[in-house]
Amino acid sequence: MKTMKELFEILLEHVESENDCMIVTVTKSSGSAPRGAGSRMIVLADGTSHGTIGGGSIEYEATKQALLGIQEQTSFLKDFVLRPNDAADLGMICGGQITAYFQYVSHENTVFLDQCRSLLANWDQAKQLWLLLDLTEESNWTFQYMTDTIDASLRNLTDSGYALPEEPSEYSIAGRHYYIEPLIKAGTVYIFGGGHVAQELVPVLTHLDFRCVVFDDRKEFANPELFPSACRCITGNFEQLSDLIDFHPEDYVCIMTRGHLCDYIVQKQVMQTPVSYIGIMGSRRKCETLREKLLADGFTKEEINRCKSPIGLSIGAETPAEIAVSIAGELIATRANNRL
Repeated sequence: MKTMKELFEILLEHVESENDCMIVTVTKSSGSAPRGAGSRMIVLADGTSHGTIGGGSIEYEATKQALLGIQEQTSFLKDFVLRPNDAADLGMICGGQITAYFQYVSHENTVFLDQCRSLLANWDQAKQLWLLLDLTEESNWTFQYMTDTIDASLRNLTDSGYALPEEPSEYSIAGRHYYIEPLIKAGTVYIFGGGHVAQELVPVLTHLDFRCVVFDDRKEFANPELFPSACRCITGNFEQLSDLIDFHPEDYVCIMTRGHLCDYIVQKQVMQTPVSYIGIMGSRRKCETLREKLLADGFTKEEINRCKSPIGLSIGAETPAEIAVSIAGELIATRANNRL
C-alpha cells in the first residue's frame, strides 16, 4: 500500500508528464464501509490506479466513475450506499455508506502543480500537516495545505471555534463546505540503534503513517541509504541526546542499540522527557537487569513502569521482521489511545 507522500509523488510525476488524472478521496464513511475517510486512490486516463479506497467491486465502480470524469474533465461528489442487498450486489460482505470526492486534475493546472511541489518540499520538515479542500462548488475545488504554523488564511476556521482535526473531517463554515485531513499527525518515532530490527521496523511504520528518525553513534547505521523512508537519520553521541533532539509529548521512543550500556544511557535520558511511549528491546532478563540498575540510580517504580520492556506486543515474535510487526502493533495501539 502506498503512503500518502508516495501518492502525491506519483500524482506529481504523472501530471508533470502531461497526463490528466482523477484523485478519488473518501471524505465520509459510516457503518461497516470497507475503508474510512482519508482513503485515497489516483486513477489515470488509461485505467491504471494507485492507492485504494477499499478494493473489490466498490473500487471497480469508482474507477469507472473516475474515467468518465476524466473524459468530461469534471469533479464531483458521489455516494456509495452499501445496504445488505446492495452489498451483495457489489460483491461486498460489509454494509454502510461512503462519500467520495472525485477531484479532476488537469496537467494544465499549474497552480495545483506548484502547490504539490511545495507540499512535498515541506513534507519531511513539518511536525503536523493538513490538507484542505474547499468543496463548496463540487466542480470547482480549491486546494491548500497547512503546517503546524497556522496559515493566516485559516484564521476564519480557528477563530470560529473549530480546531484543526486529528481525523479527516468535514466542516460548514460561513456558507462554505470544507474537507480537512491530517496528512502528518503529531508525533515522531525516535529509533535508537540502526540494526536489523530497525531496518525492518522503519518501512513498516512509514507505511502506517508514522514519521521515523533513526539515531546511532555509528555513521554506517544512521545512513539515509539504509533507511530511505526515514525522515531523518542522526549520527551522534548517545550520552548527549538533548543536544540533537527536542522531545515532545506526542513522540515515541524505541530503544534497540547494539548493547546494554547504550540502551541504559538512552533510557535514562528519555525517561526524563514527556514522550508518550518508551520501549526497550531485549530479553526479560536483560530488561530486569536494567530495571534494577534504574532503581539503584534513584528512579521510582512509577517512572520505570512508563517503559515497555520487552518492547512490542506479546505475539511470540522471534525474527527481526516479526519483532518489527509486534512493535508496530503496540505503537498503533498507543497512537489510538492518545487520541481518546
